[in-house]
Amino acid sequence: MKAIVITQAGGPEVLELQEQPRPVPAAHEVLIRVHAAGVNRPDVLLRQGKYAGSGDVAGTVPGLEIAGVVEQCGAAAARWHPGDRVCALLAAGGYAEYAVVDARHCLSVPAGWEFAAAAALPETVFTVWHNVFQRGQLQSGERLLVHGGSSGIGTTAVQLATALGSSVAVTVGSEAKAEAVRQLGADLVVNYKEQDFEEAVQAAGGADVVLDMIGGDYTAKNLRLLRDDGRLVFINAMQGGNAEFNALEVMRRRLTITGSTLRPRSADFKAALAAEVERHVWPLLAAGKMKPLLHHTFPLAEAAAAHEMLESSAHIGKLVLLVVE
Repeated sequence: MKAIVITQAGGPEVLELQEQPRPVPAAHEVLIRVHAAGVNRPDVLLRQGKYAGSGDVAGTVPGLEIAGVVEQCGAAAARWHPGDRVCALLAAGGYAEYAVVDARHCLSVPAGWEFAAAAALPETVFTVWHNVFQRGQLQSGERLLVHGGSSGIGTTAVQLATALGSSVAVTVGSEAKAEAVRQLGADLVVNYKEQDFEEAVQAAGGADVVLDMIGGDYTAKNLRLLRDDGRLVFINAMQGGNAEFNALEVMRRRLTITGSTLRPRSADFKAALAAEVERHVWPLLAAGKMKPLLHHTFPLAEAAAAHEMLESSAHIGKLVLLVVE
């Protein structure tokens, strides 16, 4: 099969289309003929050799989310059958014509959906559900602040929180991005290049949950704008992991600081998360209350160009590789 391989840690140019052996599913796995694969920031970190616990990345096939057709099932993978249309979360291996996945980490492609849209679901939806709703405990009627609101994670968080009855504030870096997230349901949009987001959110009454991928000097601002009993949830720290904040203020206002990374979690954890996502999110997809915002699709061979666009932050929504066009 053809697959995109990281030849060594480095820039987008280290991604190379190569011939690889077709994987064979273990008893608990399914083999999927990949039609589309989502492109995500953890793929960039993995390619750079900066993803925590990744070790030597040479020879790794990146890709955390796919959509395609079940080709073969392991003996213990009873739910699925050859020909089933599924999307799936995986730790690596998505940028390829075939991938093996724990059967419990697969979900049905929503009826009538194209594979490109379905491939944009697993990593972002699983990440948002776990961090915003499990760790952040966002409730209907509360306000969520999302940094990087026009990203794949951001556009997913805006739609999901809105669909479940929360108001959403976002930060973006351009008017085009601002208009896109307004269309998705954000009721407060702050262009961080023109306005201080802390002042803007405070003026609107603060937030109950902050989903942050920036870190650095955003941290103290995020904590100050939280309402009492608020929750700050980290999913990245693009500005750096070190920050200064007032611990006494955290104590006085009973604030919670938490965060997570999804890729290293156990197979059992991801299976439980998949089941909860299927129960709570899949009905929203079926009802048309949310859908990934696709910015651009690339052929598999142009994975490097997809990474370049992702790193430029010029996109709005998701980038997807088309394996079967």
